[in-house]
Amino acid sequence: MPASPSPLSSPSSSTALPRLDHVVVYARDRALSAEFVAAVLGLPVGAPFGPFLPVDLGNGVTLDFYELRDEPVQSQHLAFLVTEAQFDAALSRLDALGITYYADPSHREPGRVNRLFGGRGAYFADPDGHNLEVLTRSYVRP
Repeated sequence: MPASPSPLSSPSSSTALPRLDHVVVYARDRALSAEFVAAVLGLPVGAPFGPFLPVDLGNGVTLDFYELRDEPVQSQHLAFLVTEAQFDAALSRLDALGITYYADPSHREPGRVNRLFGGRGAYFADPDGHNLEVLTRSYVRP
């Protein structure tokens, strides 16, 4: 007899693969960082939840912004898979905010997008130096 899923688990099948639920994103100012990411992606910032300020990505994953007041913020990389229309909107929002985007993760090709795997992609920094990416096609993995 297969083991029954824990009442705390949300996958509907005991054979379901684990899913990412949330990511804690460290920030010097959680409101500034959450509002920046939400503005670029065209999403709302959620209500505070304990020490976290969430941005719900709408696919079951939440970015939980958490303030680090007395220590440096270690840069992370977050990539957002978006539609073609969402990609264009994100670049327009970055332009409106005066934020430079780049075709490469090293930020050496300003104002350009890449065309990897038949899609488009761009990188940009958030207020804490996290290297964020919007892309229209997932990477082809072996």
